Amino acid sequence: MPRYEYSCKKCGERLEVMQSFSDKPLKKHGVCGGELQKVFHPAGLIFKGSGFYVTDSRSSKSTED
Repeated sequence: MPRYEYSCKKCGERLEVMQSFSDKPLKKHGVCGGELQKVFHPAGLIFKGSGFYVTDSRSSKSTED
């Protein structure tokens, strides 16, 4: 089950909630009653292995004559 982070617009508290994909997003903070907003984080991107540079797919010798 995925975890979502919410931030309260009124008090600034952040909370993390486990919710199903089919669950509706939370709207109201249970403590202060303020409006909640989902916090989105950029996904990390890691390139591993060969094939990510122009020079990776070429052989070291030139085949053109």
